[in-house]
Amino acid sequence: MNPQPDTPRHVVATAADAETVLRRLARDGWTARPGFALPDPAWDVAAAHIVLHGRIGDDDTDTARLAVLAAARGAGVVAVCDTESPAGRALVDDLGRIGQVHRGADGADPVAHLIPEQRALLDRLAAGDTIAAAAAAEFLSLRTANRRIAEARALFGVRTTREAVLAYLRQRQPD
Repeated sequence: MNPQPDTPRHVVATAADAETVLRRLARDGWTARPGFALPDPAWDVAAAHIVLHGRIGDDDTDTARLAVLAAARGAGVVAVCDTESPAGRALVDDLGRIGQVHRGADGADPVAHLIPEQRALLDRLAAGDTIAAAAAAEFLSLRTANRRIAEARALFGVRTTREAVLAYLRQRQPD
């Protein structure tokens, strides 16, 4: 069974974000259940419109596996975890193999909100250019390039340019 494309798969940073997503899903007819173990022995649970939710710790690979298995069986998943941790990155990658993964309470991915200048700058920084060299190559002033990178850092919720580049590389779609 392939899960339906509209099956919710969310990875959020806080319990408050999870509650926001769960309230929205409840309005859409999904039944929320804590934990990631499915009580139904049937493999395909998509028709039940169950969304499982809970926290996945940095070293909690068993819970992450249960969440991925539940998603593969057609259940919705709302996981609270640190997407910068190895377990969080693995969870997002594994869920991404099943279908689209939404990050954050609004369901939007930060990469989708980057403007082309920001993408080009981040690509050049990822390739090893300095901000000044990336700005020159993109025909931007250094001040504009620094502002675009600062906006990207805020969008990704990170403090450093290096963290923004790493977050961009992890979250962008492969070419």
